[in-house]
Amino acid sequence: MIALVDYGAGNLTSVRKALNAVDAKFFSPASPAELAGARGVIVPGVGHFAATQKLDEDWRAAILSTIEAGKPLLGICLGLQYLFEGSTEAPSVPGLGILKGRCTLLPPTQKVPHVGWNDLRIVRTSRLLAGIPGGSSVYFTHSYAAPVTDACVAATDYTAPFAAVVESGNVFGVQFHPEKSGEVGLNLLRSFASFTSLASPC
Repeated sequence: MIALVDYGAGNLTSVRKALNAVDAKFFSPASPAELAGARGVIVPGVGHFAATQKLDEDWRAAILSTIEAGKPLLGICLGLQYLFEGSTEAPSVPGLGILKGRCTLLPPTQKVPHVGWNDLRIVRTSRLLAGIPGGSSVYFTHSYAAPVTDACVAATDYTAPFAAVVESGNVFGVQFHPEKSGEVGLNLLRSFASFTSLASPC
């Protein structure tokens, strides 16, 4: 079962509907200790990076423990940014630090925030994107973005290139909203759910 973390920073209703659509079993843990019984974790989120402060040290430790146990983790939108060391949006708030780099404001050469459909440019082979072709359109809504590093498996170009999908071992993240991205998003969630079926609870 997937633990869908609710820290008050995301539209969980649409994420829940999407997970139901792909027949994924999930629950929202009431405490960090409940992550131990999950086979995977999703950290969603929208809005300001400071919202991640609600995931206190106990939550951080529990999330990191699930990763160390080999369970898959998926960050969505703000959840992807949380995987990095931090963001200039809230400089004093640390990210999980699983991935190197900091998120920054998109250059204002076009309208920011970036809202709407845009294409994925696949840059390397990805388990999460299996069966999803390059050029697929997905739905974004964000002002800050992660850098294109070795963890980036798909980038998107809007004012500047940014990491649209990251993957490192059993850690995954998407800057777009798969729950609002039609069949492409549902296929991605199916892939993630299939990874969790291979993991074991602690």
